[in-house]
Amino acid sequence: MAGQIFYRRVYESPTSKDGKRVLVDRLWPRGVSKAAAHLDEWLKEVAPSTDLRHWYHHDPERFAEFRRRYIAELGDPEHERAVRELRDLAAHDKVTLLTATKDAEHSEAAVLAEWLNDNEHH
Repeated sequence: MAGQIFYRRVYESPTSKDGKRVLVDRLWPRGVSKAAAHLDEWLKEVAPSTDLRHWYHHDPERFAEFRRRYIAELGDPEHERAVRELRDLAAHDKVTLLTATKDAEHSEAAVLAEWLNDNEHH
């Protein structure tokens, strides 16, 4: 991939280093207007399933298993178009995946960024 994929919280101020800004949460973040988010895309289809999100409940103890299950979900047909769109964006520009999660290190954005950066040949 030409660009690199990063992640951060949507509540942090945008910077010129963000490249394409893509929200990867299924739900719109509380208290953030569409204008303030400065998004290029909202790919809610790439987010974890509702069942997986509820099971995980942002519990760091469950992160390893969440990561495994989420990566398995990324291969599902429901995620295919959104994953392809992210790869296309990253082929031409830096991409910053945005999440409203307080603990961005243990979020789907972190898993997705690592997975896309490590699997650029797929």
